[in-house]
Amino acid sequence: MPTVPQSNPVTYIVLREMRTPLLVLICVYSVAIIGMALVPGRDGQPMSLFHAFYFVMYTATTTGFGEIPETFSDAQRIWAIVCLFVTVIAWLYAIGAIIRLLQNRFFQLAVDEMRFARAVERLPGKYYILCGFGDTGSLLARGLSDAGIPAVILDKDENRIKALQLRDYTVPMPGLCCDASVPRFLIEAGVESPYCLGVIALTHDEEVNLKIAAVSRLLNPDVRIIAMSASAFHEETLATLGKDTHFVDPFKVFAKGLGGAIGNPALYVLNEWLSRAKGASLERKLNMPSKSQGHWIICGYGRMGRELYNILSGKGIATAVIDPHPPDQDIEIYIRGRATAKTLKAAGIDRAVGIVAANDDDGHNLSILINARGLHPNIFMIVRQNRHHNEIAFSAADADIIMQPSLITARRILFMLQAPLLRPFFIFLLQCHKDHPQFMETLFQRLKKTFGRAKPHLFTLNLESENALALTAAWEQGAEIKLGDILRDPRDRTSRLSIVPFVLRKGQELIYLPDDSVLLEQGDQLLLCGTESALRLLDASLNNIYMLFYVITGREMPRGYFMRWLRRKLEGADVENWHVRQEEMG
Repeated sequence: MPTVPQSNPVTYIVLREMRTPLLVLICVYSVAIIGMALVPGRDGQPMSLFHAFYFVMYTATTTGFGEIPETFSDAQRIWAIVCLFVTVIAWLYAIGAIIRLLQNRFFQLAVDEMRFARAVERLPGKYYILCGFGDTGSLLARGLSDAGIPAVILDKDENRIKALQLRDYTVPMPGLCCDASVPRFLIEAGVESPYCLGVIALTHDEEVNLKIAAVSRLLNPDVRIIAMSASAFHEETLATLGKDTHFVDPFKVFAKGLGGAIGNPALYVLNEWLSRAKGASLERKLNMPSKSQGHWIICGYGRMGRELYNILSGKGIATAVIDPHPPDQDIEIYIRGRATAKTLKAAGIDRAVGIVAANDDDGHNLSILINARGLHPNIFMIVRQNRHHNEIAFSAADADIIMQPSLITARRILFMLQAPLLRPFFIFLLQCHKDHPQFMETLFQRLKKTFGRAKPHLFTLNLESENALALTAAWEQGAEIKLGDILRDPRDRTSRLSIVPFVLRKGQELIYLPDDSVLLEQGDQLLLCGTESALRLLDASLNNIYMLFYVITGREMPRGYFMRWLRRKLEGADVENWHVRQEEMG
């Protein structure tokens, strides 16, 4: 079992810093009370210990009730004057110590840590631990918030954690400024909790991501781990951490997507639309050059350039590479230097059909686009945007495809969490397009008719009792429910909800774009694409027995025992018969 972390040191720090001031106050007030109880009064008798305590206590509040219980003697008044000055000095010293304590950096960190741990304990339901709140982490947190999934955020940058408090998330997102690879912080973030759905490592340091993944696996052998990585060594190491460990390389993801888009541009348009990317639309026409039209130019042979070159060359597309460093593999056309007008001409830009600005410098990439457009205005342009805050400049560049590593990673992880069946669905679409070139156009027409201008939302529905209470109850009563039944509008069953089922998983079998006549069974998994309101109505139908009975049979289920008895007498039939449908009753 993992070692339980030490308790929060807030109490220890307070006691350590305030020990001396508290002792000074206790000593000063003790001497003042004892002295007041010993000094003789006007009648020669000292006041009682209780009255001495009472007098010293109310003078501490500066209220001033007077000389109680009797008029003081001169000796008592002198002692009272001494006590007043000494206690004020003691309080000034104590207040100074309190101020120093509140300004103590370690105390502030301890308080933040304590508040964070309590916020994690108060999270409603299941959550993810998000390590790294840079561009990628921020985009992913927004996606999780839109999906109604809380996340616990760890990041070393204090400014990013402070900015977290200003975000308008729809779910709790507690954050802590710390090193996420330290086991104690992962435990405080709830990695050992059964409510933790997974740990997502998105820091800029791949070594840190690897350490976070390894520590999380040791602390919780069953937790899901997703790490951002673009190194073969780190990917191989992550693969050894056991089941449910995944890594995301944004450059590989983009390169594979581009390779598929070369043969099927509609697939890229669909991916952008499902991601709800800015300006994405099913009406968009992506004039992606085919592999037979000409060669491509890749400017920058780093991680992105290398992945793109492997994809393009693997498809038999001639590709020229421009980079100032010597190549580490055989490349037919390799021009050493920066991508200037001279090197672009040497790479044959006047005959090229596409160019990729793949450097890790945004300014350099933008200058490549300007030079390329001046030399070949109609060339297909792909540009890498490294910083999210440069979005305005890249939008003005009017490139055909803008590749943001942070956005690619966030989308990929979000799809992995929300729609694990989406990847096999895209593979299915690629194969269908090869066999039936008009297939994508038919799918697009169906999506346009269903959604119009509404935004799509992907949703994975597991047909289990915890997600579909009414559906489970209907199955227990012997009901046979088809996919088309639950997709009816509970407000008017003659209408259909704005939902398109993409994939139905039955055990190990995958049914793509399933028909309405498919019978549903407990344990099935559905990948649905629908509007937000339609998905909410579907959830209501699956968890409300009366709504579900209506959409299936077209009849209202009586809600009370007397109404059921009365209707049974009037109709002479079982009013809860799930097998009798309105269209069958004639």
